[in-house]
Amino acid sequence: MAGTSLVAGDVVVDALPYFDQGYDAQGVREATEIMRNEFERLSARQPLELLSMKRYELPAPSSGQRNDITAWQECVNNSMAQLEHQAIRIENLELMSQHGCNAWKVYNENLVRMIENAQKDLQKLRKRIQDLNWQRKNSQLTSGAKLREMEST
Repeated sequence: MAGTSLVAGDVVVDALPYFDQGYDAQGVREATEIMRNEFERLSARQPLELLSMKRYELPAPSSGQRNDITAWQECVNNSMAQLEHQAIRIENLELMSQHGCNAWKVYNENLVRMIENAQKDLQKLRKRIQDLNWQRKNSQLTSGAKLREMEST
């Protein structure tokens, strides 16, 4: 799309529905419904719904249950679960900071190796094609010379 500028509201279709497969797969129709709702929200210039932080709250028991030990125990259990969840997230981030770079480098090295192997295979195939074409040409020239000789006799 070099030289083309998109104006707000323009739709760029990036699909070949008669050719592409998978439109009837489970979850695809629901995903298009979600996208349609999001595009409608954007066109109506409605604000993005904020992320709900409700699950991270640590509420105390309601005023009617302030003297109930089981209600307090549920609150403590909830806070312990939240604390453990946050501790695991921190541990995952620490592991990622320690090993993420190396893992990414190894992944990239594997990709480079795969590309090199694919290029070697491509060169081998091109050589085989070139050899086959040379054999065909040689065979046809030899046969053509024999045909000319036979026609002349």
